[in-house]
Amino acid sequence: MCGIVGLHLRDPGLHPQLGRLLTTMLCGVEERGPDSAGVAVYGDRRRCPEGHAAVSVLDAPPDLAVLGATVTRVGATTVVTAPGEPAVLAAAVLAAAPGARIVGTGRDLVVYKGTGHPRALAAAYGLADAQGWQGLAHTRMATESAVTPEGCHPFSVGEDQCLVHNGSFANHATIRRELQADGVVFDSENDSEVGARFVAARLAAGEDLDKALRMVCERFDGFYTLLVTTGDGFAVVRDRIACKPAIIAETPRWVAMASEFRALADLPGIDGARIWEPEPEQVYAWAR
Repeated sequence: MCGIVGLHLRDPGLHPQLGRLLTTMLCGVEERGPDSAGVAVYGDRRRCPEGHAAVSVLDAPPDLAVLGATVTRVGATTVVTAPGEPAVLAAAVLAAAPGARIVGTGRDLVVYKGTGHPRALAAAYGLADAQGWQGLAHTRMATESAVTPEGCHPFSVGEDQCLVHNGSFANHATIRRELQADGVVFDSENDSEVGARFVAARLAAGEDLDKALRMVCERFDGFYTLLVTTGDGFAVVRDRIACKPAIIAETPRWVAMASEFRALADLPGIDGARIWEPEPEQVYAWAR
């Protein structure tokens, strides 16, 4: 059992409130995953300035230094920002710290991951102060792998991409082997990383988010609710049985999803929102 929340803001007037709203949502699912919590924030220019790349790292040495970059440590996560391309910055980080593990890259995205109680981790991340246009969070109750920062969600394996997952993929080992045969390298034994790398590979091949998630439904067995975000998208899909809870709410000002309604209850305008439970194997996607 895990908890998922996500918020896609259509109204720029709400961008300064992203972190406060997302924190309340995260606390609404904290009992669903007391082991660890991770968050992703899109569009906070104090965390990733305009024209900069951001790389989120685990297992970075305390004295990590990258020429021309700003290095900020937040709990288990170290965030490195610098002008330029995300791939170039990621390579520079690994050159400076070969034992580090990259858990997020992008021009618009910052990822934080850690173990502990979700409410305490949200405070450590400074989540309530975050600004931006989109965010997601996940609280984890581990079932398929160890309780470590590497095993917690979101999984961000493509530029400005994130995936969070409630459930279990039954055939993840088979799909892992197929991806490895194509040269994909994995960072953990977590089944959710297999889903994230599958989606990233489909997007890299030119598919849009809707098509990539329909291919998840075609190829993956098991029980799952997924929320996937990109630099311009926000999408939700459930398996054919839809046994893992999910609810979506939408207004002209925002789109939100959560594992439970109580996580949405304090959003502005929720009383007038369209609220529904997503249908099995139907992809719900929104673009910025």
